[in-house]
Amino acid sequence: MISSTVFIVDDDDAVRDSLRYLLESEDLKVEDFANAEAFMEAYSPYRVGCLLLDIRMPGMSGMELLERLAARKFFLPIIIITGHGDVSIAVRSIKTGAFDFVEKPFNTEDLLSRVMAGIELDKKYRHERLAYDAVEARIANLTPREKQVLDLVISDHSNKQIAQTLGVSIKTVEFHRARVMEKMHADSLLHLSQMVREVLPVKKGAVEETAQLDMAH
Repeated sequence: MISSTVFIVDDDDAVRDSLRYLLESEDLKVEDFANAEAFMEAYSPYRVGCLLLDIRMPGMSGMELLERLAARKFFLPIIIITGHGDVSIAVRSIKTGAFDFVEKPFNTEDLLSRVMAGIELDKKYRHERLAYDAVEARIANLTPREKQVLDLVISDHSNKQIAQTLGVSIKTVEFHRARVMEKMHADSLLHLSQMVREVLPVKKGAVEETAQLDMAH
């Protein structure tokens, strides 16, 4: 299993050193950067953990880095480091997607608590993302007709209604329905519905529209 890393981006050498010492004393893996540009060059969305980010830095500011990560849809719990009087900026950062913020001077226990919460959130997100990707891959593996049947099944249509809608026999619907259950690794209709609606939210008709596009090509 990939270990979590706490990334530190702060132009103050003393702050980076003190944070590294504190975090490593808790057996946490740490990587620190003196500016946002260096972090962007080194970071990959596949890295796991959380980011401690100074809001005020020369060059690319912490807020600019936050906005760039949000624009690229890089989900990494970000804890903003603020100085006195930066509360309004901290609030703006939360609205932009930051996970939390801490104010200098740090309360050691409070900082560690927030870092651990960020790491746990990242683990939870990664687990959900894997589940999402698995369901998405299974849906992509369905034939256009199977996608239509899936859409109608999770919309609570009976086999008879599906047969009438698609202009096929009930036996044909039963065949496709069984194939959908098998390919989606679903134990029951309830499991299938929960898998699609909760892990991969699909609006009514969305799968069917995808199937129609597939059939058109």
